[in-house]
Amino acid sequence: MLPAARHQAIVDAVQRDRVVRVSDLALQLGVSLMTVRRDIEVLEENGKLERIHGGAKLPGDASTHEPGFELKSTQLTAEKRAIAVEAAALVREGMAVGLSAGTTTWALAKELVAGPPITVVTNSVRIADLFHHAPRPGSARYASTVILVGGERTPSDALVGPIATGALKQLHLDVLFLGVHGMDAQAGFTTPNLLEAETDRAFVAAARKTVVLADHTKWGVLGISSIAALDDVDEVISDAGLSAEARRVLGERAKLRVATA
Repeated sequence: MLPAARHQAIVDAVQRDRVVRVSDLALQLGVSLMTVRRDIEVLEENGKLERIHGGAKLPGDASTHEPGFELKSTQLTAEKRAIAVEAAALVREGMAVGLSAGTTTWALAKELVAGPPITVVTNSVRIADLFHHAPRPGSARYASTVILVGGERTPSDALVGPIATGALKQLHLDVLFLGVHGMDAQAGFTTPNLLEAETDRAFVAAARKTVVLADHTKWGVLGISSIAALDDVDEVISDAGLSAEARRVLGERAKLRVATA
């Protein structure tokens, strides 16, 4: 593909998705990561986009941009399933398990519906619906119980706000699996939605153990609001694409598990 065609494809992707990642663009265009980075530098000089760590975005601040569930659910599916399988091994029968909204926690839910009966507390409409329509083996007494908190719905199908946080303050969870928008050495785990950050903080406060589920592309990405510092969680489960620097930083602050697809 000629440079001009690549440049136009990158601009089209940024205008469509608002935020794009170098790794995704390299895969789509069939070129190296270095080629995409050079293309992004040229396009930034021409005012077509703005470079961010690991990708590019529309000019201006995109720290509050929240991609929809449908788009995110089609990205990095193998990595998310590997993370989900690793996380599912931590769940035992009878546990009270928190699942925050997100496509990686949704992948985990798909693993848990076939597992032992548990009590699931979630603010994800998608996750609650997944358990509701799951086949029930034998008797209803073997099915998991699902508690869906109420609240205002976000583009990622999370229920957030004071109703959600109020409900979570009354609950006690054995383990929380937390999906995040970004991870950063200074900002910690972040989200582009202020109300979702507040709800996620209530989730963390309700849990005896917090496990963050985040694929490698989340490293270096910043949302407008921090949920927790890196050392405020117990474990992080990511995938084999996580950089050596990210592994070092995360491993120093929490227990890091690297799932392989």
